[in-house]
Amino acid sequence: MHHANHFYGHANIMAAYAGLSKPPRIWGYLQHGWNILDGFAHGTNFAPGMPKFVWSDSVRRRGHALGLRNYSVIGSVWLYLLKVHPELATPAKRAKGTIFYPFHGWEGQHVLGDHGRIVASINEHETGPVTVCLYWNEYDKPAIRNVYKDAGFRVITHGYRGLHWRRTNAKFLVNQLRELRKHERVASNRLSSAVLYGASLGLQPGVYGDPMVLENEHPSFGGQARIKRLWPELDQPFVPPAVAREFTDTELGVDHVAGPAEIREMFRWNS
Repeated sequence: MHHANHFYGHANIMAAYAGLSKPPRIWGYLQHGWNILDGFAHGTNFAPGMPKFVWSDSVRRRGHALGLRNYSVIGSVWLYLLKVHPELATPAKRAKGTIFYPFHGWEGQHVLGDHGRIVASINEHETGPVTVCLYWNEYDKPAIRNVYKDAGFRVITHGYRGLHWRRTNAKFLVNQLRELRKHERVASNRLSSAVLYGASLGLQPGVYGDPMVLENEHPSFGGQARIKRLWPELDQPFVPPAVAREFTDTELGVDHVAGPAEIREMFRWNS
């Protein structure tokens, strides 16, 4: 199984949906985050003929335009999580405030920017209690974590996504779901998976603040300029719910969710 299939506990979620206690090897590559190119990280080395399981048809079309084949559109793993945990698929009765996700880096690329400016943007737009969720590598840096703590925000992390089959927090997405539904709004300084996930639960999304810079970001993705050009209606502090729902349903692949038997067949889990 490609190690990225394990990120955020995705393989475990798909196994639970398919009726299995633990995930066998997935025969193919599983998209693990919202993606504005072919569905995968730049430089992914695809084995010839192996399937690529992606969230939406727009991803498949962009992949085809780049000469890639063997796509299967199955919707996002997040949607399968909501089916595994239907009791958590709506905001909690006492939901309040905003959860904000600052744009993050990873082991190979760091984010460059001023977190103090993000705090100022949050204070400008949010009136209720604020939870700031940092990615694990920013959370592990007291200098960054304390910027938000000193501002009076609750600061959390959902855990470690895993890398090369090591230290994967299989409950990462479950943790994220439980946190999101405690809030009325979800926001970030970039349009991202977390914003889509929150909007899918009915939280009002917002995108505002310094988008920061990803170290050595590959130009093939087009950067923030491309995102703002393609989806200007999503680049505002308070995105209208109808606009958010249409975008989220399309990008998460609501119309493409497969049944448990289909997943077992496509992933070659029947044997």
